[in-house]
Amino acid sequence: MPLAVTHFLIPAIIVAIFRDIYKSKTKKKFPLHYVLITGLAGLLPDLDFLAFAILNFFGFSLNQVHRIFSHSIFFPLFFLILCFIFLTVKNKELGKHKMTFHGIFFIIFLGTLSHIILDALLSGTVYIFYPISQTEFGLNLINLLPNPFNSLFLPILDAALLILWMIYIEWKHKLSDFI
Repeated sequence: MPLAVTHFLIPAIIVAIFRDIYKSKTKKKFPLHYVLITGLAGLLPDLDFLAFAILNFFGFSLNQVHRIFSHSIFFPLFFLILCFIFLTVKNKELGKHKMTFHGIFFIIFLGTLSHIILDALLSGTVYIFYPISQTEFGLNLINLLPNPFNSLFLPILDAALLILWMIYIEWKHKLSDFI
């Protein structure tokens, strides 16, 4: 399974790049806090590890808890539905950062969806339509790599993403100004 850094950085990088493009083309505000929320939402499906820590005392195994409900398509769809609900009501901006509830829920939808896609593509399987179907889906691309590269791939991916992210921030936003 992709490591936490990858689950955080992939959605955060995608939204940050979109934010930069959106702001340059439209000159409209796009709060930077959405990038942080998206990254944190990329970690959200793995809260089932916390559920396992509790359910383990009642005899549940990790396989009975992890990658079941929080890794189905219905988990991110819940946040998308909340996004549409808040789109229909008068939506005030939250605080000085100009975020909206529908924007926050859409960003959480993107982060949780990216987590599920990464897990299904890179390692193992997910029950994409659980509880309706217990059909598993996963390409498990890491296992296609030869040994020992398959065990080294995820830490290398984390490091590469972090380095690329820092280079992008320096190039686009002058990170060195904050040091």
